[in-house]
Amino acid sequence: MHALVAVDLHIIWQQVFHPHSVFFRTLWATVYISIISQAAGVLLGLLAALARMSRFAPLRWISGVYVWIFRGTPVLVQIFYIYFAFSWPTLHFGFWTVPDAAIAGIVALSINEGAYMREIIRAGIDSVDRGQMEAAKSVGMTYGMAMRRIILPQAARVIVPPLGNEFNNMMKTTSLVYTIGVFEMFAFAEQNYSQFFIADYFLAVAVWYLMLTTVWTFIQAYIERRLAVSERGDELSFRERLQAAWNPMTSWARGGGG
Repeated sequence: MHALVAVDLHIIWQQVFHPHSVFFRTLWATVYISIISQAAGVLLGLLAALARMSRFAPLRWISGVYVWIFRGTPVLVQIFYIYFAFSWPTLHFGFWTVPDAAIAGIVALSINEGAYMREIIRAGIDSVDRGQMEAAKSVGMTYGMAMRRIILPQAARVIVPPLGNEFNNMMKTTSLVYTIGVFEMFAFAEQNYSQFFIADYFLAVAVWYLMLTTVWTFIQAYIERRLAVSERGDELSFRERLQAAWNPMTSWARGGGG
């Protein structure tokens, strides 16, 4: 049985309020991996959702197999396979370098997230009255234009809350990429523990994860409030939305005012 170990508040205080400069590099890695992976996951989820609703059977089958595989296997296994099975470059953007392991981690997290986002986006699209798509087509809109300007803006009200929760989870899931050598926040804590055998470094990093997710919770709440205000008050009628969709400048002006 492990003996109880006293928490060293000094170490936690130092790592949270006076962290080493190296730590900010790991913080940045956690943030950019989270953002890029979530954005790519949303795009993949949208494509998979559209494929799921396609009249072309092979696309529906591919979408179903994609979700079946990546929701049915551990994300850690996916990270390892994608990293070791393929060769990844190191990208340089001036002062910012993205190592090969980080790219592999982003790809793995994006593909995994896309499988979950497919169901979220599909549910959002299904929440919009099907008659609106038919009405949009009746006035000459293509399927793609109707999706972009009529269906998806309304579906966003259903999609945004679970999407925000997924991003919250993504920031924590990035800790798994340390297993393939990405130097992010959890790797920083593990490195210090290996050197000093002090577990409080993990608590300090937990505080940082908590701060990141808390900040995002406030941002998400703000976005949801704005969507709720739009839904209750300054919402265009369907006929007005069709007219605005045909005129991007009118649509932009209306959106800027509310």
